[in-house]
Amino acid sequence: MTARDSIISRIRAARAGAAATADEERSAVRAYVASHPPGPRPRQDADAVARFRDRAASLASTLDEVADLAGVPRAAAEYLRAQGLPCEAVIWPELASLDWSGAGLTVEARPARGDDKVGITGCFCAIAETGTLMTVSGAQSPSAVSLLPETHIAVVVRGRIVGSMEDAWTLLRAERGEMPRAVHFISGPSRTADIEQTVTLGAHGPYRLHVILVAAAP
Repeated sequence: MTARDSIISRIRAARAGAAATADEERSAVRAYVASHPPGPRPRQDADAVARFRDRAASLASTLDEVADLAGVPRAAAEYLRAQGLPCEAVIWPELASLDWSGAGLTVEARPARGDDKVGITGCFCAIAETGTLMTVSGAQSPSAVSLLPETHIAVVVRGRIVGSMEDAWTLLRAERGEMPRAVHFISGPSRTADIEQTVTLGAHGPYRLHVILVAAAP
């Protein structure tokens, strides 16, 4: 038996009977959340899309808008060419059905590697209050695509823009039930001010975040 097997065996022994109570524990948690309404929040703008655009731009994100998902590949290609960036990208598998080659892009639907320069993703939802993207990990939405490449292009459907982070968590619980392995909040390009309080972009992730807003739901 390896050390790993030994540790897991001890955990399983200590958790004996836990599987039988899992459903009860989940029900108790759901009941607790339902019985505790959200606390006070700042007044939200009526136009969540306008608020999201304003806040995202203030965080150094750039934005474009297309009528529907079919227009996303062309918008992505135009952005990359305007920036002098390669028209090659790694994408979320859930976006693989779009006509990328017709827009002149070469894409691969897989998790990103360290040498990928451009990553194109969707998002679970976007938060108007802070201009933030919320992504959840999964087979069709690997996290590395938004974290490793120097340039991140994110597709945001207007109908998936919510007012606040509390609204985002409520939506996640309602639609997914079980929590995903990872939830990421992305507010503009990666940045740090650790060195002499000077803001530097791209220190721990993408240098650029370009948001393509999709007016119509798929």
